[in-house]
Amino acid sequence: MSTAERSMGLGLRALNRLAGSELLDRMGQRKRFERWVYRGTRRGFRAVGATSRSFSAATKLTRPARQAHARSSDLFDLTLEEEQQMLREAIGAFAAEQVRPAAPAADSACAAPAELLAQASELGLTTLGVPEEIGGIMAERSAVTSVLACEALAHGDVGIALAALAPGAVACALGLWGDAEQQSTYLPAFTGASTSASSSKADDDASPEGESPVAAALALVEPRPLFDPLKLDTRARREEGEWIISGRKALVPRAAEDELFVIAADAGGLGPALFLVESSTAGVFTEPEPAMGLRAAATGQLILEDVRVPAGALLGEGRPEVYRECVHRSRIAWCALAVGAAQAVLDYVIPYVNERIAFGEPISNRQAVAFAVADIDIELEGMRLLTYRAAGRADTGKSFARESALARRQCAEKGARIGSEGVQLLGGHGYVKEHPVERWYRDLRAVGVMEGALLV
Repeated sequence: MSTAERSMGLGLRALNRLAGSELLDRMGQRKRFERWVYRGTRRGFRAVGATSRSFSAATKLTRPARQAHARSSDLFDLTLEEEQQMLREAIGAFAAEQVRPAAPAADSACAAPAELLAQASELGLTTLGVPEEIGGIMAERSAVTSVLACEALAHGDVGIALAALAPGAVACALGLWGDAEQQSTYLPAFTGASTSASSSKADDDASPEGESPVAAALALVEPRPLFDPLKLDTRARREEGEWIISGRKALVPRAAEDELFVIAADAGGLGPALFLVESSTAGVFTEPEPAMGLRAAATGQLILEDVRVPAGALLGEGRPEVYRECVHRSRIAWCALAVGAAQAVLDYVIPYVNERIAFGEPISNRQAVAFAVADIDIELEGMRLLTYRAAGRADTGKSFARESALARRQCAEKGARIGSEGVQLLGGHGYVKEHPVERWYRDLRAVGVMEGALLV
């Protein structure tokens, strides 16, 4: 782990312990402490305001920055490093205390609360895939760390997690495959480096409502049955030194608010490729597309009508392996979300079946109920192991296409089954919104149909 990452982990642990101390209340210093924490995290992970955002290079890079591969090992070791454990605990606490209570209203409103998205950005979730030298918090690539973050946040709510993590997918893509010009232009908006270093004290004291994190998304899915990410209907053709893109993308998180997209399109002789497209570009339109699940992510369709972008908008020089790697990494991230939601189901049904009394005894005393709960736990562990295995191979630079495919198959099938079993174990209670299991079931159904939207 890098020095910056280690410092962040230790700082999060110290702040969590201090925040839970009664000493602050006895001394009457809690308000002052909260203001100090806000200012400190804001300086560390500040994002530029979204209103009329103009992407520009804060400093010109002479070469693209890249995170180093993690140290290779022939052993499959699931032991977390101390910093990873602290990060998971910090995000888990945020998910339990902030995300879970806000989830029902966000699901009904089809929108994630802006303050939660800002807090998630301040935790550094959008910069996990950004090289340390240009404002990121990690010197080495760590898909495992990103998976832990996805899993912990999804334990609170998958829809809010998707809305919060989607910008990180774009930042990660730029960190992995962006050239020096692309990184100089776009990454400062994610790291906060483009914010003036000469901000006044009045700006430091400004309220959090005055600024918002960058909104961005990866757009791969297209609105057609049996979608194959390697056979795209969205087309990009060259003309007079530009690319002209036409097509439709579906289920794009926060489509109406996004300022930057990474769009998958068939680029003629290059095959499927990724393009950077700003939402302000002529010919870019969005339509709301609320789905059965993931409602807090405010999914929508993205319409591209002869959108002209410069030649430099092509990501990764159009190399076929770049696009395939993007698909596989996205699938691992979706598996992580499924693991988090499935764990939430298990954690909810165990106390429910132990406390629910029928015919004078807890329903967990019935063998069918006990076996159903045990099956959920068994299948969940299989999902988690396959997901961690794929992420671990990605970190060390090994081939992980097979592992990501196995993880996705397991998480799509078993995740949906776990969601269904959760509803069944609650009986009539599983079918009403008073209990969150019906929402987790709807969200878990998305894993088998989603492509992109996230990246680890």
